[in-house]
Amino acid sequence: MEYETFKVELSGNSCLITIDRPENLNALNSTFFNELDTFLHELEKWKEIRILIITGAGKAFVAGADIAEMIKMDSVAAMTFSQLGQKVFHRLETLDLIVIAAINGFALGGGLELAMACDFRIASSNAKFGQPEVNLGLIPGYGGTQRLPRLVGLANALLILTTGETISAGEALQMGLVQKVVDPESLMIETLRLAGLIGSKGPTAVKLVKNVVRNGCEMDFNSACQFESESFGSLFGNESLEGMQAFLEKRKPSWP
Repeated sequence: MEYETFKVELSGNSCLITIDRPENLNALNSTFFNELDTFLHELEKWKEIRILIITGAGKAFVAGADIAEMIKMDSVAAMTFSQLGQKVFHRLETLDLIVIAAINGFALGGGLELAMACDFRIASSNAKFGQPEVNLGLIPGYGGTQRLPRLVGLANALLILTTGETISAGEALQMGLVQKVVDPESLMIETLRLAGLIGSKGPTAVKLVKNVVRNGCEMDFNSACQFESESFGSLFGNESLEGMQAFLEKRKPSWP
């Protein structure tokens, strides 16, 4: 299936989405959200896909939401637009696979919100990050006010959100907003290397560890540890048997 706002490429157990509106710096609009929602619905049926990579075409990952569309909205339409973005990003965040943002350039406003909905972020050294909504008399609308402090802490989040200033890839790495910074020519090489590494691990274990970590963060510590124990135990007699046998036999596992 073809989409107007992004391209899809499949390779082994990985899928690459390239947001493809370079003339608008890949700005997010209603069409993008609706298309991404449709795509994620289809992706959940592709059982062979275990890693989703998201990047942008041209010099931007995503430079924000589409202001030309937003300026025509009243309060009700704007709230609906916000809720659409939140719904789709939540769906992305809770996918039963690992989602990596390969940030090739500007990740501003809705673009940073998209990146934060991914499981982790690899950035080009020339990438720039920010939530500049206050410059327009707005605030983030796709979960940015909630995900950002959870990733970088309250003070760092408020600094970014209230000043509207952009930060460098190095500053983003220092804050924990991104997990790696690489040279521009190495961005996809490193992202694909990580995708391949994750894809070589126990498939059920990878899915389960994402579920336990994400849901455990919303629980009290003792409840989360109980959830971990139950999930740990569920793997025994199943996938883990092959993994442990392969370890003892000094060979690579052949996952079911």
